[in-house]
Amino acid sequence: MSETPDNVVQTVRTYIDQHRADFLDELAEWLRIPSVSAQPDHAEDVRRSARWLAAKLSDTGFTTVEIWETGDGAGAPAVFAEWPSGDADAPTVLVYGHHDVQPAAREDGWHTDPFEPHVVDGRMYARGAADDKGQVFFHTLGVRAHLAATGRTAPAVNLKLIVEGEEESGSPHFRDLVEAHAARLAADVVIVSDTGMWSEDTPTVCTGMRGVADCEIELYGPDQDIHSGSFGGAVPNPATVAGRIVAALHDEDERVAVPGFYDGVTELSAAERALIAELPFDEAAWLNTAKSHGTLGETGFSTLERVWARPTAEVNGIGGGYQGPGGKTVVPASAQLKLSFRLVAGQDPAKIELAVRDWLDGLVPAGIRYDIVFGAPTRPCLTPLDHPALRAVAGAMSRAFDGATVRFTREGGSGPAADLQDVLGAPVLFLGISVPSDGWHAPNEKVELDLLMKGVETTAHLWGDLPAAVPAAAPQR
Repeated sequence: MSETPDNVVQTVRTYIDQHRADFLDELAEWLRIPSVSAQPDHAEDVRRSARWLAAKLSDTGFTTVEIWETGDGAGAPAVFAEWPSGDADAPTVLVYGHHDVQPAAREDGWHTDPFEPHVVDGRMYARGAADDKGQVFFHTLGVRAHLAATGRTAPAVNLKLIVEGEEESGSPHFRDLVEAHAARLAADVVIVSDTGMWSEDTPTVCTGMRGVADCEIELYGPDQDIHSGSFGGAVPNPATVAGRIVAALHDEDERVAVPGFYDGVTELSAAERALIAELPFDEAAWLNTAKSHGTLGETGFSTLERVWARPTAEVNGIGGGYQGPGGKTVVPASAQLKLSFRLVAGQDPAKIELAVRDWLDGLVPAGIRYDIVFGAPTRPCLTPLDHPALRAVAGAMSRAFDGATVRFTREGGSGPAADLQDVLGAPVLFLGISVPSDGWHAPNEKVELDLLMKGVETTAHLWGDLPAAVPAAAPQR
């Protein structure tokens, strides 16, 4: 006789409780490796982290575990693992995370050594505890709990992991890695475990991330700084032009004024807006976190809608002319701007770049030369609310949280998840249990251990639920 849902939940919890101490000891061992990808002095530590994870995934039961080099060996290594289901119709799931961490030092404000984990009041403090080693590692115990609860010897899905080593450095080689190994990484669903929840008592699933395009603009006027009394008012001033460009970025409703910028934008549905409005959002507390003194944005949208589901244009930097003490009456030779554009589903970074170039060309007057250089873009990604895989994730999380209603959020930032969606053509879903107080990138980063176990529970249920929700695509079979 098959177990009832209640019995499965209890079996999973019992297994997790029995193995919790060993799991946390192993996580602490991994956190002691200072895998800081941004600092060359830690390059060997990043490699040691990859080797450590590869060994643990093999111990967990993954039948294939490989360390993949990036950047022709010049980048940080990623770890790939695979555990076939054995079921002919099982869907294939690819889990993404990263094993590198942000820089950290005691003098930054840490209460203890950031790479010597310690537990206080049910929280484990260490760099990477939440971002992202803790959220990668919960998959190892989760799949074992899934097997224990189902009696299987292999997962109910074809389970793959790709854990990169350069996310905290901007993932400079990740898209090339995905393109080079697209056949090995092919999946019906991608699960990103590098995200979080609204709060400890409001479990949520993220449904999308914004993309980003950024550029630097150099404006050149006279060949050198010149006397503003002798020449001012008779030759174009590049600093003035920079100011006019900034002023032209938005209209009176705070909409981006670049022609064609909103072409193709996927608009929020009434249902999505209602779900966002249900979240217990405290705008005053949010402003305090933002260290800001008032909200401002596109007319007709709430603060959360603006940061999650609307595209933006921001001035990241502006400069030019004399910046020293006192006055210096010159027409400067040059001025500089740094702009970034957050993009939402339906926007193509390549088209945004063309639109910005055309817009800029129409603003710059004769007598001013300019260069504009765009950085590598990140595409937006979005999972529809009615996608069956999303419902499976929410259902598994609800079981882990004792039947609580699971709500939906988006992420205003950007990440490499869109590369997986773009290259592999698979829907991307987000599964994370971190909460805002965990302090990603900040001193005293921590993870709530009970929530970490909820992540373990969620994956234990999810691998059993996904086959009914997401039939395998023909190439996967």
